[in-house]
Amino acid sequence: MAEYTKPIPSPDPVSQPFWDGAKEGKLTLPRCSDCNRVHWYPRVICPFCHSMNIEWVEATGKGTIHTFAVQHNRGLVARGWGDEVPYVTAYIDLAEGDRMLTVLKGVDPNDPESIEIGGAVQIEFEEASEDVHIPFWRPV
Repeated sequence: MAEYTKPIPSPDPVSQPFWDGAKEGKLTLPRCSDCNRVHWYPRVICPFCHSMNIEWVEATGKGTIHTFAVQHNRGLVARGWGDEVPYVTAYIDLAEGDRMLTVLKGVDPNDPESIEIGGAVQIEFEEASEDVHIPFWRPV
């Protein structure tokens, strides 16, 4: 494995099921057993109905681009991302509902007009460490 130079998240008991799924190449999402809605990011209380009955479900890993931005400024980006400039961040509307902030790969950051709002995307994972695989999205 090549050295991963970007920040690596620290899984905690609330987010561990997400990271376990990511390690297997699966998108797992928390879903409220009471209102049946998924939510992103992981938390112990449903942001919609405030229930604490949360379960984890395997998602399709499909979504659409809600909006995006091209990151250009090396001085304002998080540690490890300077060498990636320019790159694209995006909000993805998940097929199961809710929205996820991510890095969008497989697009040309120098040609933002080629990135389609509403375009279909699929999740992929990059190995950051033995235990943490980072999600990103790519147009299909």
